[in-house]
Amino acid sequence: MAESIGPQRILIVEDEPAIADTLIYALRQNGYQPEHADLLQTGLARLQTEPFALAILDVGLPDGSGFELCRQLRRFSQIPVMFLTAHGDEIDRIVGLEIGADDYVTKPFSPREVAARVGAILRRMQPAPIQPGNADFELDGQAGRIRYCGRLLELTRYEYLLLKLLIEHPTRIFSREQLLERVWRDPGDVFDRTVDTHIKTLRAKLRAIADADPIRTHRGLGYSLESR
Repeated sequence: MAESIGPQRILIVEDEPAIADTLIYALRQNGYQPEHADLLQTGLARLQTEPFALAILDVGLPDGSGFELCRQLRRFSQIPVMFLTAHGDEIDRIVGLEIGADDYVTKPFSPREVAARVGAILRRMQPAPIQPGNADFELDGQAGRIRYCGRLLELTRYEYLLLKLLIEHPTRIFSREQLLERVWRDPGDVFDRTVDTHIKTLRAKLRAIADADPIRTHRGLGYSLESR
């Protein structure tokens, strides 16, 4: 039986009720289904057992850090993450992005802007129509998971987004610059070799499952996923 499609569920992990209530109102006004947890452990338990389209995490929680919650989340899910913080330090922003965040908002903030940023992230995460491609891959964009030859791949945030893009556009050749622009949120902070490094680790994980290399290198052009 097909599941009914309803509003996208957003989990807000925030210990200040006034901030949580403001975000809940703004997100509801924009057609989302926001839900609230006020502790790291409560939020983690819900993210492990319930389907959410995106998580908004406060960096400072009574029982731990939103950064730690994000690290634990990335062990089993690639759903988008937005951080809320009272700090504007660049180091906090860099740490958040490095562990897999999609956006970072400093308090005080405009709830309408947060809702707009949520919409932009979710639109970016929407899978493109998949043309006939490599049948060895199964992409579950809602859960943020990819299977290869029937086995679930354990991928980092950017490995997942990189492979997802290649799967959605079989046989299309992407230059390093195009991959940086489409996969990395702040391409100016990374280099061409970043793409090569992630391709290398992806290939190693694929070869560990099947003795094949579906990612093709086009000298001077870029990378593509072979069609099967």
